[in-house]
Formats: sequence, C-alpha cells, structure tokens
Amino acid sequence: MDIDSKIQEKNSVFNMLWNQFKWFPIKLINKFSNIANNTINIGKNDPRKIWHAAKVGLSLTLVILFYYSWPLYHSFEQSAIMAVLTVMVAFEYTAGATISKCLNIAFATALGVSLGIGAKYLAKFCGKEGEPIILGCLVFILGALGTFTRFYPHMQRRYDYGCMFSVATFSLVTVSGDRYLELVKQRISTIMVSVATVMVISLVIRPVWAGKDLHNLIIANLEKLASFLDGFESEYFQAIGEGSKDKEKGFLEALKNVLGSKATEESLANFAWWEPANGPFRFNNPGKEYLKIGNLGRDCACHLHALSGHLKSKSKAPTEFHKRTEKACKRIITKSSNALKCLALSIKTRTQLPSSTGEPGPYNTKFAIDELRAALLITTRTISEEDTIDVITAMSVASILIDVTRCVDEISKAVGELSIKTRFQKEDKKKDNSTSIKALEKLPAPRLQLLHHEIVNDAVKEEENPIGAIKGEHVVCEIHVI
Repeated sequence: MDIDSKIQEKNSVFNMLWNQFKWFPIKLINKFSNIANNTINIGKNDPRKIWHAAKVGLSLTLVILFYYSWPLYHSFEQSAIMAVLTVMVAFEYTAGATISKCLNIAFATALGVSLGIGAKYLAKFCGKEGEPIILGCLVFILGALGTFTRFYPHMQRRYDYGCMFSVATFSLVTVSGDRYLELVKQRISTIMVSVATVMVISLVIRPVWAGKDLHNLIIANLEKLASFLDGFESEYFQAIGEGSKDKEKGFLEALKNVLGSKATEESLANFAWWEPANGPFRFNNPGKEYLKIGNLGRDCACHLHALSGHLKSKSKAPTEFHKRTEKACKRIITKSSNALKCLALSIKTRTQLPSSTGEPGPYNTKFAIDELRAALLITTRTISEEDTIDVITAMSVASILIDVTRCVDEISKAVGELSIKTRFQKEDKKKDNSTSIKALEKLPAPRLQLLHHEIVNDAVKEEENPIGAIKGEHVVCEIHVI
C-alpha cells in the first residue's frame, strides 16, 4: 500500500509538471497578447501618451549625440551621465510639470553652486585644519534648513524639488576638493544642455497643457454628478423588477471618481500655474476658481453618495407617502441634473447663459420644494405603524435632495464667478450657435441659475407644532402612528 501511494504521488507530481510545461507556451502567448492589447488600448484612449514617450526618447537621443561629438565628449565625459539622468528626471507628462522641474533644477543649481563657492572661500580662511570642520558645519546647517523648508505647504507644492536639488549641488561642490571650479563648470553646462533640450521639446512638440486637463476634468465631474442624478432617479423610482445592477454600478463608479479627484485637481492646478500663455485663458488661468468648483462638486458628491445607500434599502412596495412625494422628488432631481449639465456646458463653451428671471413655473425648484413640503404635511398624519421605517427612509431622501439643490446653487454661483473673471462670452440669441442648440435642446430651461436656495424652516407650522420641532435646514415632520 505504501509503495502504491508513493507511485501515485510521483505520477501526480509528474502529471502536474507535464501540464505546466505543456501549457506554458500557450500561457506565454496569451500573456504577450494581453500586453499588446493593453498597449493598443492605452494608445487609442490617449494618443498623447505615445507622443510623450517619443518626446522623451528624442530628448535622450539629442543629449547623447551632443555629448558624443568628439571634442565635447573628452571635455565633459563624466557629466554625460548626469545629463542623461537629468533628462529622465525633468521630463514630465504635462508641460507645466516639466517647466516646474526644469526651472527648479536650474535655479537650485545656481543657488547651490553660489553657496558652495562661498562656503569654500569662507573655509579657506580657517586653514587646512579648520576647513573640513567649517564645511561640515555648513553642510549640516544647509542640509537641515533645506529639508525643513520642504515641510512648508507652499514650498512643498511648488519648490520641493528645487530645495532638494540645491542641497545636493551644494554638498557636491563642498566635497569636490581643490578642483571644485571644474565641477561647477561641468555641473552648469550639464544642467543648461539638459534643461534647454527638455523644455524646448516639451513646449514645441505636441505639448500637454495641465490647464486644459483641469478644465476638462471639472467639466467631466459636473457631468458625472448629473449622470448620477439621472441614474438614481431611474433606479430609485423604478417599477418593481426593473432593476439593472450594471447600470447602477456604472453611475456609482462615476461618483467615486468624482470623490477621489481632489489630488488630481490640485496637482493640475499647481502645474497650470507654471505654464506660459496658452488656450483661451492666456495668462489669466483660473486655477483657484476651478479648485473651488471642484471642492463644491465633491461636497455635492458626498450628499449623492448618501443617496446611493438608499438604493438597497428601498421598499419593494411603495407606500402612500412614497407615492405622494415621488413627483416632487423627481422634479428636484430633474432640475438639479439639468442645472449641472447646463453649468458644464457653460464652462465647456465659455459662454454666459442667461440668468433666470425668477418667474414661477413647472421647472422652478422653489415650486418643487413647496410641492414636497405640502406632500409631507398631508401624509405625515396618516402613517401606519408598518410603514414608519419606509417613511423615515423616504423623508431622509427628500431631505438630502434639498441639500443637493443647495450644493448645485453654490456651484452655479462659483461658475458665475468664473465667468466674470475669465470673461465668458455672452450668449447671442441672434447668432446661430448649432453646438449650443444641439446640446441644450433636451433641457427644459437652459439657464445658468436654475435653482433658488430654499431653506425649509416652516415644514411644520407654528400652530400645528405641538412638540416644538426645532427649525433647521432639513425637513421636520411629526409622525403619528395609528
């Protein structure tokens, strides 16, 4: 029995190894096929990445050819490696990031070299015995100060790389001995060649502007918020059995992208500050206004994320309260969604849309909030005990939707400030703008300020408030269980 079991174990091990060996070529081919498909997809989704890779290769080639020429190679043989490394470090995807690193490297090198030469001259007055002590103390002081300076938020955001590079250059000059002037010459020439090559290629050949990417990101986030509202309306108020998990997952993922876009927006705004005049904004790049709109959009996304939790907890059989408030909630959702789409279009086309005249109508948000308030007052007195939990959930949804209208109103004000600073063009009614007409023809009222801030303080009237409900920005309802 023991012999048979050992033979079976050997056979099983042999079969496993044979299967691994037999399927290895197929797995290898599939692996390379997946890599090729991913590479093609990356290039199709954003062709700028292919151009970026080509620009980096061109920069390295030019620097190598420059140093490979016979006279220069023998003069700067040791600094050729540093030039290649500088190109690899300084070349970034966006033009703003590249300019930021190149200028940081250039000014940091000049500062480090100047301080290093000054430190060498100062140390000579102390003689040969005191020179290393003075240089060591100066390296410690400058290294500590340079590192501590990087903790300042403003320095860390824009000059972090320059602080680090200046300390490194200063240290190299101080430890170079008596031949420090030769090192300074090589260092400056290396930085000049590398930085000039990188900046020229980055700005001349298909530049990627961080300001334009920030502009498109803000527009995309507003459109994702509107898409979530549309998806939430169709999913939450749908008939029983008509759910779509794939659709729900789609607009929920879009909302998560909005919530996680803060770091990207701040990075793009920082890099856009370094960029020269480009695009419609020229030197007046509205980075702060874009960040404000982005922050307000994330505040709105937080409220919408709270709404997403009600998709799973909704009741299968709608209650009377749910039916009475459905129309008003749908109206608020539709108005908020249309407002976000309209604001995104305003930023995209750089056009000031005409403001609302304040006339009451079926698409006025104040009218929808009043309608919701009336439904709450009518239905809260006739709630059965079985429907209490469902009613509380529906009330929570209504309260969050009112907060969403407030957030969208704040976003509309921020877009108005952006339009004033960047001088958006006023919409010419006589001009046949086919793009704007096609984009707005599906919206019931294409206006900039579609919402009116309404704080629902008197959802429970004073004479009908026996429990003394506290007034606030949320709907307060009195529930009588019968």
